[in-house]
Amino acid sequence: MNRREFLTATASAAALAQQPARRPNFIVIVTDDQGIGDVACYDHPEARTPNFDRLAQSGTRFTQWYSNAPICSASRAAILTGKYPDRAHVQGALPSQPTWDVEGLHAGENTLPSELRKLGYRTGAFGKWHLGSIEHSRPLAQGFDEFFGWYSGWLDAYSHRYYQLGGAPGKIFHDLWRNSTEVFEEPAYMTELLGREARAYLDRQTRQQPFLLYLAFGAPHYSLMAPKKYLDRFPASMERDRRTHLAMVAAVDDVVGSLLDRVDQLGIARDTVVYYQSDNGATREERASSYGKPATGGSNGKFRGYKQGLFDGGMHVPAILRAPGFLEPGRVEARPMMSMDLVPTFLSMAGGSAPPGVDGHSILPILKGDAQPHEYMFWEFGKGRAVRNGDWKLLLNPPQFPGDPVADKVWLSNLEADPSERRNLAASEPDRVRKLIERIRRWERYVNIPAADLVE
Repeated sequence: MNRREFLTATASAAALAQQPARRPNFIVIVTDDQGIGDVACYDHPEARTPNFDRLAQSGTRFTQWYSNAPICSASRAAILTGKYPDRAHVQGALPSQPTWDVEGLHAGENTLPSELRKLGYRTGAFGKWHLGSIEHSRPLAQGFDEFFGWYSGWLDAYSHRYYQLGGAPGKIFHDLWRNSTEVFEEPAYMTELLGREARAYLDRQTRQQPFLLYLAFGAPHYSLMAPKKYLDRFPASMERDRRTHLAMVAAVDDVVGSLLDRVDQLGIARDTVVYYQSDNGATREERASSYGKPATGGSNGKFRGYKQGLFDGGMHVPAILRAPGFLEPGRVEARPMMSMDLVPTFLSMAGGSAPPGVDGHSILPILKGDAQPHEYMFWEFGKGRAVRNGDWKLLLNPPQFPGDPVADKVWLSNLEADPSERRNLAASEPDRVRKLIERIRRWERYVNIPAADLVE
């Protein structure tokens, strides 16, 4: 190589180095009240989810993924902030009311969309919000460029109205918005309507600017509604609520398939990270049943407990991540991780870093074997507390669900030996119980919540 060739090559290398590598697009899909027993690739073939299964084949399927809360608002706060929900000022399920003044996420909160927007991303949110309806808590104030969806906890799938079953007469109001303008789309089936809007959003993007698509389905949360074409995929002999629940999941699965197809058609599959999880486990709420009794539509598989509880059934959820260029396809990951890990993970993929105050951490070093998962994982709901350390999990004030055996107020399980949390080992492990309770007390102080006394 002569001097001229050397200088030319050096200049070319320098120019290339100055060109930022293409940052990935992100599609984040969240379902509502979908248990791990409602997805076929989690060894539950009763469910018909070929597109979730397809996503798992091309990505990483997590077998110990935990939501940060067993309830919707708090769970979603962790997904979008990377914090324990209490530190994001969102506890439990926020109320739904037509005055549009519900405080949720605080003004100035660092969220996944706000941080990605700083990196040059377009950001769009579609579907259920449930993180506050007062103006500073809404999607457009929390980092999203556009929004199509609803603020309340749920809505009728056809009329797009919220109504509180059994106890709040007259509390019925329409709740569907495009940005800040109320829109009327009835009688379109909401799951299909969200598919339409999400595909249109993909079509509006350019190759020059990366994007975030946050798609939060209302299904399979009640009210139980599914068009006949989805019901017909399941035997008429199947228990009615289970059949309807799985039909709602099948509708979601179809939309997911249409999005994966559209990504392929647009030629952006290699540049697009796709992530999916449920916000919490399946529910036993009576209002989620058409029989006026505890719901039986959703399934948490082998895990004990349900939504609103701290046994694993409440927050041990299905989760799949397809990340071309970051993760090899077709892998199964069994180490425990949490929803609050998504923000630092995605920001790392985008070439950024997590903002101050984030509690999660990127899972990429863990998946590559360069780091360990969380030493301790914590949850709270009402008077309940839970901590996991390795295979050991301690609950204080575990919930009582219909048909479930009564649990002691201090419950210790070894999840490796007993993933269904049926045997209480607290009496035989007093030192471990004491140390784990101490950890819970330290965590309560950290997230600024009162210490939970044992309920008599």
